[in-house]
Parts: sequence; structure tokens; C-alpha cells
Amino acid sequence: MTDRLVIVGGDATGMSAAAQARRYRDADDLEIVVFERGHHTSYSACGIPYWVGGQVEHRDDLIARTPEEHRARGIDVRLRTEVVEFDIAGRRVRGHDLATGAETWTGYDALVVATGARPIRPELPGIDAPGVHGVQTLDDGEALIATLSATTGRRAVVVGAGYIGVEMAEALIRRGFEVTVVHRGAEPMSTLDPDMGSLVRGALRGLGVTVVGDSEVGEIRTGPDGRVRGVVAGGTVYPADVVVLGIGVVPETGLAAAAGLPLGGHGGLLTDSALRVRGHDDIWSGGDCVEVLDLVSGMRRHIPLGTHANKHGQIIGANIGGGYATFPGVVGTAVSKVCDLEVARTGLREKDARAAGLQYVTATIESTSRAGYYPEAAPMTVKMIAERGTGRLLGVQIVGREGAGKRVDIAAVALTARMTVTQMIALDLGYAPPFSPVWDPVLVAARKTVRAVEERG
Repeated sequence: MTDRLVIVGGDATGMSAAAQARRYRDADDLEIVVFERGHHTSYSACGIPYWVGGQVEHRDDLIARTPEEHRARGIDVRLRTEVVEFDIAGRRVRGHDLATGAETWTGYDALVVATGARPIRPELPGIDAPGVHGVQTLDDGEALIATLSATTGRRAVVVGAGYIGVEMAEALIRRGFEVTVVHRGAEPMSTLDPDMGSLVRGALRGLGVTVVGDSEVGEIRTGPDGRVRGVVAGGTVYPADVVVLGIGVVPETGLAAAAGLPLGGHGGLLTDSALRVRGHDDIWSGGDCVEVLDLVSGMRRHIPLGTHANKHGQIIGANIGGGYATFPGVVGTAVSKVCDLEVARTGLREKDARAAGLQYVTATIESTSRAGYYPEAAPMTVKMIAERGTGRLLGVQIVGREGAGKRVDIAAVALTARMTVTQMIALDLGYAPPFSPVWDPVLVAARKTVRAVEERG
């Protein structure tokens, strides 16, 4: 008898799982049905700010595989169909056709929950006014571009200064808007320690962005026509013809919670190392709707990144298809940019180390991306955190120009291998003046951190 795999969510995790399961089992052995409430499958949400900003010319450039291509491989993709209920006992899901309103139940032998995450949209007066946009899907990107093209005013306010917030600020500057970023932290990019976030603030201001920190948004002001006209934060009104929400995301697990599936402290689904939902042999989950193990702190975290989501889908598809794979966890590596400023981090921040009960030391160094005498050598700042006593690497943050961001991968490998900063000094990294000083900036930071460990006993 043919088994049926039902997948809820048609982006990174869902379609990777479908494609991988199909590699293991053909259509006569496994029927695959994918429900996707949007218009697209297998696209890069991470690329949306660059599409909005014009660096990526066409929407379709962000699509890795279309629904038609998936269907050609024997995967039944049902677009504009939102799953509105999981019946775990009956092993079925209820789908709602967004075009016709029709609802149908579909049974499953295996279920993959790949519902992703949703943008945080606080309950504020005016939050749903025309001109206020979240940016999570290609449909969101299309709606924002349409608003930007139709708006005669050129004032934009970005609420939030995380990855999406700073990337959207740059995109709006590129489109000729006067941009204000309002956020509640002391510095932008709360994924960094404040001393490193201040470097990002300087870069944003260098672009002409007005950065307003330590300020909570209380209201979205609208005009007589109902459209957005301003953002009220900290008692000040910031004029706006368009507002972009970059506050962050939370796991999209409302249906899972209603069905009684287990959630962690961050609201994400809990799975075992094979990405099977705990306590349910026939349900898997991955991507932005799950919590993952932090290999540095040993805690569960919610880290919504496309890198993890695609890996999760591969693992889930292999396990459902009859193979075997596991996901060991993450070290929390991420990289972004603000124009030519590259921003990267991996592992723990200082407050993460404190939350994990770890005693630590830090060291910060200034260096260059190439030999100082080589043309276009660019400055960078590297901050390193290590465990006091043992010297185990706990985290690295890097802010600098060309050649800075991807250096974080050195630290990511070191974290995964649980290396000490002393061991890092001996790493045999590539050297030539066009690529690095004799001592790579990461190794310079490691040397200084070793001294800090020794001084602190």
C-alpha cells in the first residue's frame, strides 16, 4: 500500500524534506502532498531585502524551484491552501482553500510540520494601517515594493534593528527614502554585545539613517485617509509614509500547540535528534518553527535561519524515506551587512554566557583584512569570549569591511570542535598579503584572549 506524507509549509524545510524523501522512495511507494498558503515554494526569504533594495532585479531570481518543477517530480503541491487544524488522533489535517473557501481533510501516514516563523506584530494603534509592512515571504516583499513604488512621500520608519531591520534600512536608502530606525535596545543588532552593536550604529548613521535607540514604539499615526503618517516612540512623532516592521519573529506553532504537540520555552516545537516531534513517531518538524540545541551552552534556542531549515529538511526527508540522519545542534552563526560593513557572530554573547552560568573573559582587537601595506586593506574589530579557567572558546563577534564577515566561520568550526583559545592559535590558516596579515585577525584575538584567561586564573 502506498504511504502518504503530508507536509505543512512549502519553503526551505518542507520542500527539502519532500525532495529528499522522493529521492529515497518513488511515487508508487510514497505519495507526497504539500500544503502552502502562499503563491511560491522553495525561495530565499533572506534575499528579500536585496530584492527590495534593487541588488536582486527579479523576484524569480530568489526562487530555487517552482511548484511546477516539484510537481514534475511527483510532489503534489497545493498552493494558496492553509492548514487550519491538526487532528493528531485521526492522523489527518484540515486544509482551507484561500481562493474558494472550501475545506477538506487529508489523512497522513507521516506528517512534517514546517510552518516556519511569523513576524512579531505588536498590538498597537494603527499597526494594521495601509503602508505598514512586515517582511517574511515573497508575497510580503511584493506588497512592500508595490507600496514603495506608489508612495509619493519619501519618509520611511523601520521599527526594530535586528538583521531584517538594518538590511531593510539599507534597502530603503537605496530606493531614495529618508530612513529612521527606531528600536528599544541601547544599540542596534541585539545579537551582538552592545560594544560591537555601537559599530553598526555608526555605519547606519554614515549612510544617513537616523538611529533612535532606547525607544519603545507606542502608536502608528494615520492620516484622514487611514494611511500611515508617523510612528510615535518615546513621546516623539517620527513622520512616515511607509513603515517596515523588523522587530523579529516567533515560531509559527499555534496549530501545533492547539493539537497538543510539545513546545519549548521559546514557543518552538521540541524534537529529538532525528527531528521527530517528541512523543510522536509519525510527526517530524524542522526550520523556523522548532527549537534547536545550542552546542556551546547546552540550552535550547530558537534560531530562525535558512541554513538550518534546509539541513532539517534533508534530515527529515532521509528519515521518512528509509535512511538515517540526525541534527546535532548549532553554535549560532550568522552574518549580515550594512552597505560595505560586514557583521558576523557565532557562539555566545556576554549575556548568554551569564545566563548559562559560565564565568568568562573577553578580548577585543583591531586589525585589517589584508596585510597593512597591501592596497585596500580594510579595518575590522574582533571580539572573543572564552571560558575562564579552561580557555574554551565561547563566542566571537566580528564587525568590519570586505573580508571580515566570513572569517566568523573559523570560529564556528572551533566552537563545534570545542577548541580552547590556546588551541586556536596553532590553527594553520592560509596566508598571503592579499588575503590576510601574517597573523589573521581571528588568531590575534585568540592570542589576546589567552592572555586574559591566564591573567584571570
